[in-house]
Order: sequence, then C-alpha cells, then structure tokens
Amino acid sequence: MVNITIDNQKISVPEGTTIMEAAASIGIQIPKLCYLKGINDIAACRVCVVEREGMDRLMTSCNNVAIEGMVIYTNSPKVRDARKKTVQLILSQHDCQCATCVRSGNCTLQKIANDLNILDIPYKQRLEDFPWEKDFPFIRDSKKCIKCMRCIQICDKIQDLHIWDVTSTGSRTTVNVRGNKKISDVSCSLCGQCITHCPVGALHERDDTEKVFRAIADPNKVVVAQVAPAVRTAWGEALGLSREEATVGKIMDSLKHLGVDYVFDTTFSADLTIMEEGNEFLQRFTKGELKLRPMFTSCCPGWVRFIKSQYPHLVPQLSTAKSPQQMFGAVMKTYFSESIGVKPENIYTLSIMPCVAKKGERNMELFYKEYAGNDIDAVLTTRELTRMIRSSHISPSTLVDRECDPLMKEGSGAGVIFGATGGVMEAALRSAHYLVTGKNPEPDAFKIVRSPSFETGVIEAEVQLGNATVKAAVVSGLGNTRKLLEAIEHGEVHYDFVEVMACPGGCVGGGGQPIHDGEELAHERGENLYFLDANAPLRFSHENPDVQKLYSDYMEKPLSHKAHMLLHTDHNAWEMPKA
Repeated sequence: MVNITIDNQKISVPEGTTIMEAAASIGIQIPKLCYLKGINDIAACRVCVVEREGMDRLMTSCNNVAIEGMVIYTNSPKVRDARKKTVQLILSQHDCQCATCVRSGNCTLQKIANDLNILDIPYKQRLEDFPWEKDFPFIRDSKKCIKCMRCIQICDKIQDLHIWDVTSTGSRTTVNVRGNKKISDVSCSLCGQCITHCPVGALHERDDTEKVFRAIADPNKVVVAQVAPAVRTAWGEALGLSREEATVGKIMDSLKHLGVDYVFDTTFSADLTIMEEGNEFLQRFTKGELKLRPMFTSCCPGWVRFIKSQYPHLVPQLSTAKSPQQMFGAVMKTYFSESIGVKPENIYTLSIMPCVAKKGERNMELFYKEYAGNDIDAVLTTRELTRMIRSSHISPSTLVDRECDPLMKEGSGAGVIFGATGGVMEAALRSAHYLVTGKNPEPDAFKIVRSPSFETGVIEAEVQLGNATVKAAVVSGLGNTRKLLEAIEHGEVHYDFVEVMACPGGCVGGGGQPIHDGEELAHERGENLYFLDANAPLRFSHENPDVQKLYSDYMEKPLSHKAHMLLHTDHNAWEMPKA
C-alpha cells in the first residue's frame, strides 16, 4: 500500500493507483475530458492537473500514480487558475452554440465550463470547418472537436478498425478520417462507439426525426413502427424514468402519441429470424457444410459491414437470413399490407433501434410483385426517439402501458434477449434443440453462452442437439471479433456456429443508445433483458403463435421459396470499401 495525502486527507491506496483514482476513492472527483481508463490515458486535455507539494509544475492526475509520501492539492488557486485557462482555450476552438447541439445538457465540456464558472472566453475564436457527407449515417462536426483522441483510441483499441487518426502538424494538428479520406471511402462499420465515447457533440447520428414527422403528417402514409429489444433497457435513462417505469408498453404509447398508426415489438421478427436462421444452421450443419468454417449470424449490420470489408472471403459463411429489422419491413410491406388492404408503397416502416449501423442497413432493397423499394423507410436511434418525445411535449409521467397492435403482437423471451451478447445464440439453440429432438429444452439450458461481464470478449460452448455436438462461440466488439476470426483462419479453433455483435456487450451497448460519459452500461442493460425473458409467458421462438400464423397463412414454412424471397438476402448485392 502507498500512503499519500490528498486535500489534507491521509489515505492508503494500492501500489499503481493513479492520483485520479486515489482522489475518487475518498469522494474527490477530479474533472477530466479525454480520459478513458485503459483506453485513453494520454492526458491530452490537461484538465485533470493537480498540484504536488514541493513541485513547481502541475501534474496530470489521470496517468501519474500515487507515490509514498506524496501530498496533493486538487483544487488549489494555482490548479483552479490553470484549469480555467485550459478550458477557456479549448472553448476558443469549440463551436459553443450549445442550444442547437444534440449533446446540450449531456456534454462533459459544457459541465466542466459551468462548474468552473467560466463566463467569458478571452481568447480569439478559431474554428475548424471540414466538409462532411450529410447523408452518411453519422455526422462529424469538426467545429466541435476538442482533439481528446477518444474516437481514435476506441476505434483502434476496442474495434480495431483504425478509421480515425491525427492529421496535419503543428498548430494545425487535428483529428480526421485516416488519410484525410471521405468517410464513405473507408471501411467504417457504423458501430457508433466513437459517438458514445465522444465527450462533446462532435460526433452524432444523422438526425432523421423531421423525416419521420413528415411521414406521420402525410395523409397518404400508414406509419408502422417497430421497437428493438435493446431500446426498452435504455430509453428511460434520458427521460428520468427508472428501469421499472420505462416499460416497452410506454414506448408504444409514446409512438401512438406521436401519431404512429401501428406499433409492434421487434421481438416478433426476432422470433421469425430464429425460425429462418435456426433452420438454415441445421440444414448446413447436417449437410457437412460447416466442417471447415462456421456459420456466422447476420443480425448485426455493423458486423456484416466488418466481414465484407475485412474478411470478404468469409462472406459465404454468413447466414443468408435478414436481420429482424429487415424481416419486419419485408413482412409489413407484404403480409401486413395485404391484411389491412393498403398498398406497400403507402406503408411507411419505421424502426426504433439502439444502433447507428441500422441507418445504413435500411438501404437494402426489396422487390416483390409490383413493389420496388426498401424494407425499411426510416431508422431512429434510441436518442432520436427521446428527442421526438421531448419535442412533442409528451410528459413521460402521462404514458401508460399499451399493447402492440394485432397480427404481429406476440414476442417471446427468446426474442427479447436478442439485444444482449449471446442472446441470438441462446435463442437459436433453444429452437434448434426442439427442431432436432421434438422436445423443448429447459428454457435456461443454454445460458452458458451468456456473457458473465462487460469485459468478457469471447464465450465458447459445446452443446448437445440430439446426438450431435455443436461447438458454438459468442463474441462482441470488433477487436475481439478480429482475434477470433484470425484464430479460426489459422486453424487454432473450430466452431460450427458463431454469433457476432459489433458493439461490446451487444445491442444494449449500441452506438444509438443514451450516452453516459465514462460509464459502460451494456452488461447492466443486458441483465434487464434476461430478467424480462425469465418472466415472459413465452420462452421459445417456435412457440410464437403470430409467427406460426404467418407461416401457415403466408410463408408456408421456414426456408420456403417465399421465405427465401422475403426473409433472406444476398450479402454480395452491395459493396463495402475494402480495408
């Protein structure tokens, strides 16, 4: 143990503890802008400086460890003056139009400036203004960038894609797309982790809320919305609702208040995905097609973008099943539109997703009979949904639990856990067991594939399906995914079935979820989904009565010709920039 004094308080901390961590252990929160533990501890912002007795120069607290006998002052006049000048200099190179920023009220720089009582900026303002493609699924506003380097480190160390880099030199040093390329010309997965780890509003999803408001106001459009499982775990965080209060039924009620005509839960199409993907896996497995390489899940568009750009030779190993989002859209514009007597071109399909990559995935085309268009017309992130609720002056306290509309009303607990890493695999194994043996397993028989913590990268399991042993793996985070794929390619490991989620922790930690700077809530949100599954009246996708009715009335059976036309896709039908 190391004995030090911080702000006149004597404490003992383990060797190797940083000054910032030591201060936090006694309730002293040293402000910071760039620091992310284990990821970005380069002290770029200099906001976390402290004074050490006996030293003239201030020192950064995020990357300097406690030393025996050290006496530290975290809020001396010298520290306060230096901190204030540093933040004023940062503000002089930051677009301070906070009232029109999506991060206003949830901006670390704004909070620190307010805490330091900064009332003016005595330095000349100099803003960078680099062009950006405004139709790209996420936006970078260079005028707001504070060069904290978080986006670079997250993309390099966690996602291993290296999209961002430091460019230029000297006083013109800044952050931009690597090689000063256009963002559409690089192999970005659209995972959005750079957005959720940005301390300011320099990175944010493309806002499609006005586009949706226009569709709602169009008398010729029937707006049909779906809500992804992961959204229910997080939407209330931005509206002051507790986990218990923020039910999916209240999301449905809010959408009805906004003017949406029909509301559904994506757990329905998650169950549908399991029926298609599970049957596809069993077909490929029994035919011996997976002896060399596994079948990969295809639910996550960030992962699909990753494999297409980084490992294009592995694309044939992807399941051909569309994601639940896209299946929902296809069903809405065929089965549902025919059921309510509305032409598919007048059905406006809206997705509420925890994900930025879904905005890119919605561009997938749908051709069926006379209809030529898209499965999905608009995608809103969880953050955009909460902004729409606020802008419509809907008080969360007035919302009530509302059921989904008929025809695709039901969803199973297996569909709910799609939002957590391991959830797709567990749901698929539950139904695959039934398809092989004719009997349901215990609902939690395959919980071995659940992630025990946020830090867990890869989970491996061997499970019995009848007389066959299936080797399965679950991975989240693209850095972990690259390591797994390299091990597969080098023959170090072999699996039959692999679930991949681009975002660490799965969709619950998606790039479109509410932002809590410095906190990783994916595992906690995932636990909420498992609680909902455990208490669901339906635990198996194949027992969903609305899915069964869809097959009997329209799709015939899983993997039928019509199912292949509507619920499956050709992953080579569109191109990704190569790495």
